[in-house]
Amino acid sequence: MSEGRLANVSAALLMGGASERMGADKARVAVGGEAAAVVLARRLAAYFEDVLLVGGEPPPEAEGRRVPDAAGPRSALRGLVSALEAAESERVLVLATDLLGVTPDLLLAIVAAPPADVVAPRGARGPEPLCALYAREPVLAEARRRLAAGQLALHELLAALRVEWLEGADLAAVEPDLTNVNTPEELAAFRARPGARTGA
Repeated sequence: MSEGRLANVSAALLMGGASERMGADKARVAVGGEAAAVVLARRLAAYFEDVLLVGGEPPPEAEGRRVPDAAGPRSALRGLVSALEAAESERVLVLATDLLGVTPDLLLAIVAAPPADVVAPRGARGPEPLCALYAREPVLAEARRRLAAGQLALHELLAALRVEWLEGADLAAVEPDLTNVNTPEELAAFRARPGARTGA
């Protein structure tokens, strides 16, 4: 830890999605009066020294290093490869900008889980590979191979790796909100929720 922040884990906010269903850049939609990417980057920067803003065009006030997407088809896998290539640490916490409700408790629980190639939450809707901790060395080679081959599904990548799942009572204890906010309707519902988490 340095100044209360982790120095041995990088954190990457993935912002290179097409945002077709939202109809606007998801990184820039307003959440609590600020762009989503600003809110989430601040949340990450409170706990991690090395914060990467991967792909897309992050708002200038968002905290973190700008990292362009790697070559390859637009996909979450391309964002993951870009994050792993640019990270300073051997472990990389990856977060998508449409997961607006993630809490510090959830992020820290993922980091504190037993080591594996991947640590990811798995709830009622299944696994969430875009709020997960990746071990750089074992994951990057496999992810690059799949990106080059056009095998873009993250669940297939996870199936080829050693995964530690955060689930059941352990997941419930950190009260996660892993709802993907992909459409204007989902964004409106998120904003209208009592106690919607919009701050750091």
